[in-house]
Amino acid sequence: MRKPSNLLPEGFHDALPPYAEAASRLERDVLDTLASHGYARVTPPLAEYEDGLTERMQGASRNDLMRLVDPISQRTLALRPDMTVQIGRIATTSLADRPRPLRLSYSGQVLKLRSGQLQPERSRLQIGAELIGSDSVIAASEIVSVAIEALERAGVTGITVDFTMPDLIDILAAGPLPLNEAQIAEVRGELDMKDAGGLSAIGAIGATGYLPLIEATGPFDEAMAKLRQFDTSDLLNSRLDGVAQIAASIKGKASLTLDPTERHGFEYQNWFGFTLYADTFIGALGRGGSYEIMRTDGGSEKAVGFSLYPNPLIEAGFGAKTIDQIFLPMGHDRSVAARLREAGWRTVAALSDSDQAEALGCSHILNGAQPEPL
Repeated sequence: MRKPSNLLPEGFHDALPPYAEAASRLERDVLDTLASHGYARVTPPLAEYEDGLTERMQGASRNDLMRLVDPISQRTLALRPDMTVQIGRIATTSLADRPRPLRLSYSGQVLKLRSGQLQPERSRLQIGAELIGSDSVIAASEIVSVAIEALERAGVTGITVDFTMPDLIDILAAGPLPLNEAQIAEVRGELDMKDAGGLSAIGAIGATGYLPLIEATGPFDEAMAKLRQFDTSDLLNSRLDGVAQIAASIKGKASLTLDPTERHGFEYQNWFGFTLYADTFIGALGRGGSYEIMRTDGGSEKAVGFSLYPNPLIEAGFGAKTIDQIFLPMGHDRSVAARLREAGWRTVAALSDSDQAEALGCSHILNGAQPEPL
């Protein structure tokens, strides 16, 4: 698919046949699934004013911005590293008067300043859906179910949904297991690594109280039972019930796991989040969850959504379809060729007597009015 080249910057590549077409087909399959559930497509621009984009972003994503100066306005522009914040802007400005819940879908390339070890691409396709105006269990269940259906329509099997609770540590640190800001960061780091020894060594009075959360990870039912045992004060009861109801709504559609302290990729989500995995693929195919969108009047609006990053699927050939291609020799009947194209054939016309059907990737050759296999 790719060849090393000094013509392109690191992290960028050309999409070549058949992968470019596979990407288009996969994108269409996913967007058609979203449209069938009432998600209307919007297409935001690749670049926006930096200040307008960053004021809606949280966490490390601001460090992913590629910046340039607009020669017309002389203001700094930023190329989007994520489309979700743009959908929030559209929902609270151009579509602010539309009835809620508002269902929107989107697809486009996003650009990151630097590549990572697991994701060397600095430019990648992002496809997603946002349900704006509600973050209820019913809304969240719809989002997770639609995400699974979209992957299935693209041909993915062996899907796993890993649930998390992005604001869990904040809730505990402000309540029964108090921590200051510095200690919260340390505890999160040790929980990310599932390092019980490191957690115990932090020294904060409440740090060791977080140890049971390391055990509350794994297959959903077992992990949820351990999390309920941990929640002796019933502080998390409503959140646990909500996540359990979402999981129950998709039971049988995917494998379910729970990692309540997972934070990577969930910088702006609040009460629940989820990551999508599939057999034979390394890394996540997508993420989603609940969050709040800041309105122009200073208020906020609840929302749930998900984003898919299907580059691994495209590279694996998902979306690729075998289509018979027929070679049209010199002097062929053009009306016959037109009828074949209407019937779904692809035709490749000879431009000279030296053109060869097999060399041009054809499976058939036109003989009079009939295609014959090579």
